[in-house]
Amino acid sequence: MANKTRSEIIKANPIGKGLDAFRASFNPICEDRSLSCFLDVLARSRSLSVLETLPAARLLLSRTGRGPLRSDLLRLELSADSDDFDIGRIKPLLNAVDSQTPWLRNSSSFANSSEYRKHVDVVLKEELGSMYISVPGFHERVFGGVPDLETISESVFKRCMEGDNPLFCEGWNGWSKDANQEDVLSLIAQLSDQLVNLAEDHRSTPKHRRRPLAQPSKPIHGSTAENKLDICFVNDPMAGKNFTYHWSQILVPGELKSNPSAGTASKAWLDHGRYAREVLAAQETRRFVLGFTLCGSFMRVWELNRLGGIASERFDINQDGLRFGSTILGFLWMNEEELEFDPTIISEEGRRYIEIERNGQMERLIINRVMKRARCIAGRATTCWKAYREGDPRTPLVIKDSWQYPDKGVVNVARYYHHETVFGLDITKATNYKREISMLPSYTDASLPARKRSCSTSPTKARSNTLPNRVHRRVIVRDYGKPIYKASSRVALLETDDDNPSWRSFLIDLDLAIKEREGTTGARGNAGTRAFIAIGVLHDDEKHSFMHDLESFFWVLFWICVHYNGPNEERVVPQFDKWNSVDTKELAKLKLGTVSDEGIFNKTTTEHFTEYRKPLMHWLNRLRRVVFSEGRRWKSEDRELYSRMKEVIREARKDPKVLAGN
Repeated sequence: MANKTRSEIIKANPIGKGLDAFRASFNPICEDRSLSCFLDVLARSRSLSVLETLPAARLLLSRTGRGPLRSDLLRLELSADSDDFDIGRIKPLLNAVDSQTPWLRNSSSFANSSEYRKHVDVVLKEELGSMYISVPGFHERVFGGVPDLETISESVFKRCMEGDNPLFCEGWNGWSKDANQEDVLSLIAQLSDQLVNLAEDHRSTPKHRRRPLAQPSKPIHGSTAENKLDICFVNDPMAGKNFTYHWSQILVPGELKSNPSAGTASKAWLDHGRYAREVLAAQETRRFVLGFTLCGSFMRVWELNRLGGIASERFDINQDGLRFGSTILGFLWMNEEELEFDPTIISEEGRRYIEIERNGQMERLIINRVMKRARCIAGRATTCWKAYREGDPRTPLVIKDSWQYPDKGVVNVARYYHHETVFGLDITKATNYKREISMLPSYTDASLPARKRSCSTSPTKARSNTLPNRVHRRVIVRDYGKPIYKASSRVALLETDDDNPSWRSFLIDLDLAIKEREGTTGARGNAGTRAFIAIGVLHDDEKHSFMHDLESFFWVLFWICVHYNGPNEERVVPQFDKWNSVDTKELAKLKLGTVSDEGIFNKTTTEHFTEYRKPLMHWLNRLRRVVFSEGRRWKSEDRELYSRMKEVIREARKDPKVLAGN
């Protein structure tokens, strides 16, 4: 080993998962001390001891010439505790450690999945990323738009302390730290009714009457995985234990726990992540989700948004009764925009529409139906609606909403009609927000409320030392088609656009289309449905190339043949369900193992292609040979690959077995 070069030692002793324990050790410190990054934690902990145990630390020589690298790490750990420690000097090390963070996953990338909770949770943790907690002024920014809430809450709370048997006297009447969950749920519902009754003298009855609903043992309808909810606010004054509800009706989800320590971010954020994902998936005009936790007597308000999540400071409801009363009344009285429904989508006379300014004139676009809603919290969160311009219902339009990074002509892209920026997100007010980050000018109107302003940064890889921004953008295109997996026949699935000016098929991601790609896009993490992502991208060791896009097309066809027995019959296949949740490196190995050997590939297609797709087995194997020459990943770009793939598809369309039954 002593004769090996530095690079050989590093290659033979990769960090791999060696930093998992490191992350586990500093994450709780981040949460407890409102910290957000390696730089802050390192100065307050001995987490470097984990790095010292890595094999490479013992084998690599120190650049000072005094022993192994481990000796340098030991000295660094000791000096990190000193008052005059200059943390800026170790930024290169921390950036290098940060670059070991794995490929970012997103819970919208599940395809044909049973969505077992254990699988979703793994991906959801990565999707949510850092939770910004104890944001100062959070309560005021969330509830500040509710008319007279502060004044009325003070008056109501004053009345709660009056009388011979006050509702509040050194705590809420009926509260017991030993109370079981059912008693606490009952108390919250009772207090909500009493607070509303006391407020009636100061405020007229709101248009939508709400009340809390407590069904902790009853699954909410509308989720792929079975998810239950302790307590929530719904738009139904008659809400009760015997009612059945759908996620589309949940306005504010809540989580109750008897243990006060369960209110820490690390123990509550995932619960709220599950709830928020279901709410956002079921409510297509919902932008973010507000929620709350009550752990023992400690309450915290949460917001899950397209960057992840933020949370208020924790408070004791029996010590700060006024804030508790204000929070409950706020949830009951907030209008739809304050509950983060998109105000630009207007409901009127039984129909929904948006208004745009195009060519100097206002146009109204009538929404027919939702076509697709991504099941995720953080990320692009794409939603597509089928629509038409008022007065012209025969010309279909597609409205595509997504939360993009601030960053395009290509043939066979859906024709452009209109685009606009709605607004961005702001997390700069969190107490654990990294102050050193340099910010670029806002992309959105500065007159927006503070928590709705854009916080633009240069997009980087996942969890780098800069915070990303998401800007809400809307693209409207003129062409409308069906998803490729709903192709009416096997031939239609393989249809190309050669000599066809009407474009039988076209790309829909106009907002991502560019004429030529130079290097990487710079976006945080890698986006896309994991089952279709190229092997080299999963390995994260190649710059994005058109070759990856062509490989993805192969995986799309393969996936369709496994999971769709015709245009309207889909299924979940356990062997491939794991592709949605395994580590990206493992997924790369699974994919390479599928295509590297012709015998294995043919056995896989024979066993798993649906009966309707079996006539395509021979042609998928031919395509495999073209895309994966000699069963290997490509090593250099091949400008002729696209033409060779199209030639295979042309021949497949003439095959009598493929044509049969079409």
